[in-house]
Amino acid sequence: MLDVCLLGSGGMMPLPYRWLTALMTRYNGSSLLIDCGEGTQIAIKEKGWSFKPIDVICFTHFHGDHISGLPGLLLTMGNADRREPLTLIGPKGLERVVKALRVIAPELPFPILFREIEGAEQTFEINGYRLKAFRVNHNVVCYGYTLEIDRAGKFDLERAKEQKIPQKYWSILQKGETVETENGRLTPDMVLGPPRRGIKLTYTTDTRPTNSICENAKGADLFICEGMYAEKDKAAKAVEYKHMTFYEAAQIAKEADVGEMWLTHYSPSLTRPEEYMEEVKKIFPRARAGRDRMSVELQFS
Repeated sequence: MLDVCLLGSGGMMPLPYRWLTALMTRYNGSSLLIDCGEGTQIAIKEKGWSFKPIDVICFTHFHGDHISGLPGLLLTMGNADRREPLTLIGPKGLERVVKALRVIAPELPFPILFREIEGAEQTFEINGYRLKAFRVNHNVVCYGYTLEIDRAGKFDLERAKEQKIPQKYWSILQKGETVETENGRLTPDMVLGPPRRGIKLTYTTDTRPTNSICENAKGADLFICEGMYAEKDKAAKAVEYKHMTFYEAAQIAKEADVGEMWLTHYSPSLTRPEEYMEEVKKIFPRARAGRDRMSVELQFS
């Protein structure tokens, strides 16, 4: 199971009812944060989740509304006497940008590990899930992220008995681990069926529509995509500033055949995004207007 919470759904500047961009996921005792806009700490507290399990923070890009909440979050983690390493992932220049922000958070009791993304795509294996960064099209270098949790095949009891595999090894093999015995090596494929459908989440913001988004979101259980503008007269502005409209996001969701789409990263002028959803759902019926602290538990099918 993957817990997903859209902590903040705003773009450019925070509003009294809308924090800036941030997404948090929880899986198997660890938490991942994508972007950390101003107000992220408050949003986490409002949600009732904890800072302590956050061990990975990813950044789509380095505009202030996506990273300005980081120094305060680091200080809070330090004040909670965190000792475990924290991994930061983001575009080239990540270490330089974070070190500049840390002028106001210089002393931390935990190490920070920097993973700067190489090229147009890069995959990271972390904490039992696979995280893929893919380049999108903004006016600075910007990435979207896809998080995937694989699911092994079903344990085949009859095959295990036929091969006379001792029962004490069954649970180990079921976890996908290999066992060395005095009679030879036992491998998971000896007792597991074909891989089953896992869980897939794709998140992207601050971009024009791109093939990379559609390809990486293909078949996602949940697709969270920026909808900076909903008003029809803002289409030209979306092109000029390299953002996306509700309707462009819905078209990507349709082409990628995702399970559900949440819109996010609204312009401050867009005060009632839900008023535009009827038109959006004509393109992609399973679309929802994201809001702060909107949550879902993605389950294995």
